[in-house]
Amino acid sequence: MDFKKIVVKPLKEEFINLAWERLNNLTKPRGSLGRLEELAVQLVAIYESLEPTIKGKLVFVFAGDHGVVEEGVSAFPKEVTSQMVFNFLRGGAGINVLARFAGAEVRVVDVGVDYDFGKVDGLYDFKVCYGTKNLAREPAMSKEEAVKTIEVGYKLAQQAISQGYNLIGVGDMGIGNTTSSSAITSVITGKAVEEVTGRGTGISEETFLKKISVIKRAIELHQPNPQDPLDILAKVGGTEIGACAGVILACAEKGVPVVIDGFITTAGALIAYKINPSVKYYIIASHRSQERGHQVQLEYLGLNPLLDLNLRLGEGTGAALAMLLVEASLRIFNEMATFSSAGVSTAHS
Repeated sequence: MDFKKIVVKPLKEEFINLAWERLNNLTKPRGSLGRLEELAVQLVAIYESLEPTIKGKLVFVFAGDHGVVEEGVSAFPKEVTSQMVFNFLRGGAGINVLARFAGAEVRVVDVGVDYDFGKVDGLYDFKVCYGTKNLAREPAMSKEEAVKTIEVGYKLAQQAISQGYNLIGVGDMGIGNTTSSSAITSVITGKAVEEVTGRGTGISEETFLKKISVIKRAIELHQPNPQDPLDILAKVGGTEIGACAGVILACAEKGVPVVIDGFITTAGALIAYKINPSVKYYIIASHRSQERGHQVQLEYLGLNPLLDLNLRLGEGTGAALAMLLVEASLRIFNEMATFSSAGVSTAHS
């Protein structure tokens, strides 16, 4: 499919103005609920409704392996990816716990795990490849594979929206994926590799320096075009990153807010943004990750995260937590009394 044909409408000023008008008439000093008010305004404008409601919450967890693990850039072996997929399906991972708390469904998707799951209950099998290739030596994927990964997320999000879900989050699982995400971030933002590379799963200083060297080598070898998101994704990306980009594109096109998690899913947001910059209006940044490159990504996209909890787990955990704040903002907007309805005197100007 031609992603450039995706139409994303800008948010309408009339809904933004009407939302602020209501918020400014609620029984509180103007702006005293800070980010919750800003969030409510964004949601009113996305839903184009002055009585916005969450009908269904869903977090996609996309899983994929990375050939670059061969270079010794991660503290964990690649087998952990498939093992964690089984953990997600059993409901025992961090995302399962927090999604249950937030009242959100979790859908686990195999986009590129280097493991043959066969038929497993609850697993969405959309495998594009058995792990990416080692980006330090060859392109991670072909252009066709990169396109397919975006299509996976795009089609799954469209399906979910048609089923009535209207708040969607994205999460990831893939040993080695901070290496890909750092490469994508460096290429798109123009920042030095050292500025956007962190310690991922908690690697040693020696492994950290090796990781930086591997990313630099990959970028030099493949010369990804900073203006061509598909070229970047194919050369230094990951299957789960492409799928996250697809979800973001579909949500923005359909007028549904999409909650991103940390460093990996925001790399997906960078890819989606380079395809269509208007997607940023539909993105809710859940938190600021401990990964040093995450702040660079957020600044590039012009997004202000809701939480700062030193999270670095991934899986969509931050997105699930932020969904509680999304609901809180709408409760304020929909349920709080106005000065006139409560018979409370307004402030003197």
